[in-house]
Amino acid sequence: MTAKVIDGKAFAARVRAQVAEHVARLAGQGVVPGLAVVLVGEDPASQIYVRNKGKMVAEVGMAGFERRLPADTSEADLMAVVAELNADPAVHGILVQMPLPGHLNADLVINAIDPAKDVDGFHISNVGLLGTGQKAMVPCTPLGSLMLLRDHLGDLSGLEVVVVGRSNIVGKPMAQLLLAQNCTVTLAHSRTRNLPEVCRRADILVAAVGRPRMIQGDWVKPGATVIDVGINRIEVDGKTKLVGDVDYASAAEVAGAITPVPGGVGPMTIACLLANTLTACCRLNGLPEPAGLTA
Repeated sequence: MTAKVIDGKAFAARVRAQVAEHVARLAGQGVVPGLAVVLVGEDPASQIYVRNKGKMVAEVGMAGFERRLPADTSEADLMAVVAELNADPAVHGILVQMPLPGHLNADLVINAIDPAKDVDGFHISNVGLLGTGQKAMVPCTPLGSLMLLRDHLGDLSGLEVVVVGRSNIVGKPMAQLLLAQNCTVTLAHSRTRNLPEVCRRADILVAAVGRPRMIQGDWVKPGATVIDVGINRIEVDGKTKLVGDVDYASAAEVAGAITPVPGGVGPMTIACLLANTLTACCRLNGLPEPAGLTA
């Protein structure tokens, strides 16, 4: 068996096109969704992420707002910027780029964002709403993974899922989203006993543990759908290579479908950030939400 490759790059392009189409319709009503990104410090990777986000925001016709602050910005000054963006009616989504410099309390900053504008879905209110099955802003990577699964499999009801990884950013919200789809969900992690055996039960296996090529092909149930969230940089023959949490070569021989790294879940994250900003704009303006772009 050779697995079908789930092309996240192509699907993300379709999501962005759908967002752009809806944004254009909103513009005809005098409404322009706006995303504000706050970057503290000079972290090179963060600067690349922010630049890419700004480019895609412009491409779909949204308004972009960037706040670049020095690395020694005080917590009070950062909180003042967040408060200003909370109060700005032109801003519908607020994203504070992580990681923050070590002297800043990330949880404090995240929970200062208006939950209705929390397009990362990290605010404790959104976490609680998602966990209790209510309408919430959903973290982008799990939302993108869910979109890929629904597109490939259709109805997920009754399927057995194993999510490997219990982070607040991916593992836990992914489990909650799949529970809401009527899946039977096991949330496993690196210390789960007999982890390969647990993984082999899964119709859907989601790898989000942050260890390169940890999950081997013989951990995968024949015909299962594998969603590899991991993005790990390793050295191969003196060159840096991106690999997932799944050993792709061996897993692709067993799985029914699999996301590659790169080109799988990664492109969906920014696409879903745009989708969340559009959703937040519609909710804040009392307008119908875009179909197919929410959980």
